[in-house]
Amino acid sequence: MINQRYVVAGMLLVACGMVAAGQPRGGNGFEGVELTAVHVAGNVHMVTRPGGGGNVGVFSGPEGVLLVDSLFAPLADRLVNTVRDISDADIRFLINTHIHPDHIGGNAPLAGQDVLIFAHDNVRLRALERLRFPRFGGRFAPQPPEAARPVVTYNDQVSFHLNGEEVRAFLAPPAHTDGDTFVYFPDSDVLHLGDVFRTTSYPIIDVYNGGTLAGTIKALEMAIDIAGPTTKVIPGHGLRIVGRDAMVEFLDMTMAIRDSVRTMVSEGKQLDEVMAARPTAAYDAMWGQEASWTANDFVPVIFHELGGGSLYPQ
Repeated sequence: MINQRYVVAGMLLVACGMVAAGQPRGGNGFEGVELTAVHVAGNVHMVTRPGGGGNVGVFSGPEGVLLVDSLFAPLADRLVNTVRDISDADIRFLINTHIHPDHIGGNAPLAGQDVLIFAHDNVRLRALERLRFPRFGGRFAPQPPEAARPVVTYNDQVSFHLNGEEVRAFLAPPAHTDGDTFVYFPDSDVLHLGDVFRTTSYPIIDVYNGGTLAGTIKALEMAIDIAGPTTKVIPGHGLRIVGRDAMVEFLDMTMAIRDSVRTMVSEGKQLDEVMAARPTAAYDAMWGQEASWTANDFVPVIFHELGGGSLYPQ
């Protein structure tokens, strides 16, 4: 059973995360939530939460289980139980792909079960501070509990040798945040991209935690170069397991919108004029329907990075 003090601490982060994402705040938001495990390939599964929350990668075998991300604290017990349906081996390691609460929320409860937490240096550094969210001018959230902090950090990459396979975790360019980690399972040919790649919305670029549009494009190009014709891709959000073609489509969309905004910036247009021109119109039906991040969030970030003006004018 997960220690309840970790759940209470995590709930503070969850509440702020749900407000920032524009989600309803009835109860704790998790009553009746069921997690679903889907086999991806080889020794890798994906655990999803219908309705939201970061997708969890589960790598299992006789020597133990390695998780990629940990969802929200109130779902920690359910995550552990879902993993046990996949494997009865101990959960030994956890890799965080980045700092956001729907990916690190379960850290403290899992640490209480002797799970060793790994992440990029910047994830731990940001965990020592109050968190900020990508929307609403970088609204502050409570600092994560001490037990949620990564114990082992790396500045470039780290490899795990477990269950007769190698698992590679490595830093992506500053894209969604400045601590984004990609996790590749070569033997299973599975790539977990965290929130750099999503099937549910436009790229979320968290400028308050070091994210950039240029880095997002470079990171997607990196992922596409790694992926082969049969590679399975776990997105940070979305219930579908996809392949290389979906990443190419996502990158093409991102660059097309960037190019449109860049043209308008070069013409001296202001943000209200850019928004009125609807540079995302051709893509809104597919990527603009998630309330937590729409064209109204994405386009101003592009405009700002391309030199059009302040992101949130005073």
